Amino acid sequence: MGKNTWKVIGSGIVIILVMILVARPIYASANTIVALATEMVKDVVYLPLGQRDFGGHATQTFTPTSKASTMTTTPTGTSTVTGTFIPPLTPTFTLTPFWTLTWTPTLTPFITPSPTLTRTPTATALAAEYVLLGWNDLGMHCYNRDFQDLAVLPPYNNLWVQVIQRGDPPQIVTTGITVSYSFPDNTYSVGKSNFWEYDVQLFGVDLPPNVGLTGRGLSGDMDPTGDHFVAEGIPLTEFDDSDWVNRQPYQLASIVAKDQFGNVLASNQVVAPVSTEMRCDNCHSDGAFGISTGRVETNILTLHDEENQNDYPSGHEGPLMDRRPILCAECHASNALGAPGVSGVPNLSRAMHSKHDGEVPDTTDGCYNCHPGPSTLCLRDVMSNEYGMGCTSCHGGMSEVKNNPNPWLNEPRCDDCHTDPGYEQNNPLFRMSTGHGGVYCEACHDSTHGIAPSSEPRDAIKFINLQGYAGTLSECTVCHLTQPSFGGPHQ
Repeated sequence: MGKNTWKVIGSGIVIILVMILVARPIYASANTIVALATEMVKDVVYLPLGQRDFGGHATQTFTPTSKASTMTTTPTGTSTVTGTFIPPLTPTFTLTPFWTLTWTPTLTPFITPSPTLTRTPTATALAAEYVLLGWNDLGMHCYNRDFQDLAVLPPYNNLWVQVIQRGDPPQIVTTGITVSYSFPDNTYSVGKSNFWEYDVQLFGVDLPPNVGLTGRGLSGDMDPTGDHFVAEGIPLTEFDDSDWVNRQPYQLASIVAKDQFGNVLASNQVVAPVSTEMRCDNCHSDGAFGISTGRVETNILTLHDEENQNDYPSGHEGPLMDRRPILCAECHASNALGAPGVSGVPNLSRAMHSKHDGEVPDTTDGCYNCHPGPSTLCLRDVMSNEYGMGCTSCHGGMSEVKNNPNPWLNEPRCDDCHTDPGYEQNNPLFRMSTGHGGVYCEACHDSTHGIAPSSEPRDAIKFINLQGYAGTLSECTVCHLTQPSFGGPHQ
């Protein structure tokens, strides 16, 4: 890590930090302490030495080196800090009792702690001037594992961010700042996916390595778009740089907001979900339907030729097997890709759900034959975990989904069930809806299919960073300087 000097700003009477460090190359970054501790309570803010001190009441300065040890120190007053740190350590503390904190996390790098947290505010705690709310728009993005034969979806992920200047009232900020994203352990995709070998045949563009269809790479500045920042079309895969064997469908993006002088205003870690788990092999392995080509994808194309070749539209004649790789959206319209398809040919959603209606059960496990999946478990939200709801509870069965006139753009609404005043969506799509103070619904509740609290631990990291615990963003003073006296955001 070198001799980067850090300044840890926090406030409390009792803070107990336990950081379990593992010997991996991720410690090369000066952001190690932020990445590992994931800013466990919002009253503990990690800033590079020399950054503005926004009024924290505990100051600890130390210079990290390469080995871990345990440090226990009693600072000014009666507070005690115990934790595993990287020495040498020269602590200096000035404490003012604004919060009483009891914190018992279990930490592994980039894995959400399982905390128990008791907070008793005794006065208004001063915190950072800005906060960063970030999310993925859909809760899961899929792509094909192998593109040599066919493509349903390319590597394509999206991140959304709103930066809030804390105040009474808070203000959404989109000018005079930049917001950047990166994936510390996922910095390249070529080699993890063969997409770049077939981009010309599939999409008619010869992309540079590790650059996606919108020109984005795996790091860069996000685009200011009205009331938020967005990075669309990130060519992310499900494999870490440090592990090409085990899939990690819940990739962590590091997002940082800076002012025009390059000073860090706020940061957070946000899940970018991505998976190739489409289990076509459950039905289309060799031998099924009397077809054995050696690969699931070519089994599917062969069956498609046998059943549909005589009906292929003009300009698309000939066996699919002779024209590989095939982009399904070449003929079947896909709103996900903005592909118009061919007139008279059913859109991709209708074609897929119609073909499998009656073949696949109308259950979540049935949906996991095509959508990720029994391992990925993309449906991980509070409704499924705490209320027993499944895919069909909102979307209906195959017969309902196949008749959706505008897939991806016409989807179930939260206010179909949440009918109380104050819960109305102001956009047909939950992912596009805003509410309290112009903040997006997903900023506080998280993404579709991952509504907080999620069963995936990494989804919780951003909420722990903001308010000290997992679950829906519900602490008003994350954005407000003082606790509002009126009702909550839905009142």
